[in-house]
Amino acid sequence: GTVSPIMLQLAASSILGLTVPHAPHAPPRCLAASRAASPVCVDDKSEVEEYFNNEGFNRWNRIYSEDGEVNAVQLDIRTGHGQTVDKILKWVDSDGRESLSDGTWCDAGCGVGSLAIPLAQRGATVVASDIAGAMASEAERRAADLGLSERASFSTSDLESLSGEYDTVSCIDVMIHYPPEKMAGMVGHLGGIAKERLILSFAPDTWYYRALKRFGELFPGPSKTTRAYLHTEEAVLKALSEAGFAPSRTEMTGTNFYFSRLIEAVRQ
Repeated sequence: GTVSPIMLQLAASSILGLTVPHAPHAPPRCLAASRAASPVCVDDKSEVEEYFNNEGFNRWNRIYSEDGEVNAVQLDIRTGHGQTVDKILKWVDSDGRESLSDGTWCDAGCGVGSLAIPLAQRGATVVASDIAGAMASEAERRAADLGLSERASFSTSDLESLSGEYDTVSCIDVMIHYPPEKMAGMVGHLGGIAKERLILSFAPDTWYYRALKRFGELFPGPSKTTRAYLHTEEAVLKALSEAGFAPSRTEMTGTNFYFSRLIEAVRQ
């Protein structure tokens, strides 16, 4: 059917809020609000942390809970995010459970454990973290309820504080919180702790999604959450290459209100 202006507005707003939280540890960026106005300083990290530790937690906890009450747009976003997670799990299953149980997995920006928990159920040793303590605590509670505390650990951490070495590092629906000039540094840091594989997803910067985002910005309201940044696939692939990784598998998830490009990259 045809896409109405309301659908475009909702889609644009959902792009602004489709993700699990994580943001760069960086000083505030100053943006010129207009030619005549003084610069406006933007601290993406603090904004994301505050949102997902407060009203954002309740909203996204419902979206990422199968029995949580949600509206039609939130249900569509739940479906889209679930499809992205399912695609990763399909890759994992096709590789065989043995390879999963023998390695370690870091899930950066884990949210409420949508990926970390099913990985642990498959036998993976998962070290997961989120910038929002409320999210990490909920993920830890869900894992404990399933008897997975020995398989999955959860902590509160921003991305730049992550250290160690893991066979696989995943960062799903997080790059939307990174401005383009910070994205390569984020990918490079993740690559520095990944021994074999990186799995990333991002909102693609195409003319269509860019138009949706700009349209949605004309209608500030309760659906607006944190700033949203789109990334071109070319830029992400370049950042992966500079970090020493090459793409091996890709997927695209697009529902009515959720758009996410998924890339698996292996170390060269």
